Amino acid sequence: MHLLYVDESGSLDDASHDFFVLAGVSVFERKTHWIEQDLNEIAARFSPEDPHSVELHGSPMRGGRDRWRKFPVQTRLDAISDALKAGVVGCGLGTVRLFAVVVRKSALPGVDPVQFAFEQLCNRFDLFLTRLHTKHNNTQRGMMVFDKSATEPRIQTLAREFKYAGHSWGKTRNYAEVPVFLDSRASRLIQLADLVSYSVFRKYQAGDGLFFDIIKDCFDREGNLLHGLCERI
Repeated sequence: MHLLYVDESGSLDDASHDFFVLAGVSVFERKTHWIEQDLNEIAARFSPEDPHSVELHGSPMRGGRDRWRKFPVQTRLDAISDALKAGVVGCGLGTVRLFAVVVRKSALPGVDPVQFAFEQLCNRFDLFLTRLHTKHNNTQRGMMVFDKSATEPRIQTLAREFKYAGHSWGKTRNYAEVPVFLDSRASRLIQLADLVSYSVFRKYQAGDGLFFDIIKDCFDREGNLLHGLCERI
């Protein structure tokens, strides 16, 4: 099974945030353990005695908030970069595939950015699974794993609608189950999705490509066609 770990960046209610990002990290189930181990090693830099108490979370790490305040700026930035390199780039091209939907909130007047982004992400991951089936005889199903948030009821409802009633491009066909929601503190892969979504958000919101440039070649593509990065800006 292919698991798509999903998180969001950018507040819908904060007027200073022009963009909303929904991003996912697609990992084959047998690879998750090894990625988790690599991320645990990075977390151990900040708490060798209890690395599992350290949540790798992009915004507070970069901003030096809460427990991160006592660590030097460069140490924190290096940890974000190293986590992206280990969890995404270091796994090999195509082993981990990224998906992201970037929405300028003002570009969708009267449209729910969460619904738009989830529909795009859901369809693009489904098409990736279809491509595996038809071109590589790989019949693995997929499942989306989200960080727990206030959008959970809405996402669950949309997922059922897309499966049974369809979305703008048809019905989803390759999901083994409706999305599940985890506490990010318990999942390194959700934390990795947070770092990816934050990297994309920083690129579009602040023009800061420090982290985005590390992962820019890891978005799902087929030949010269880029499927994994969707912009509505």
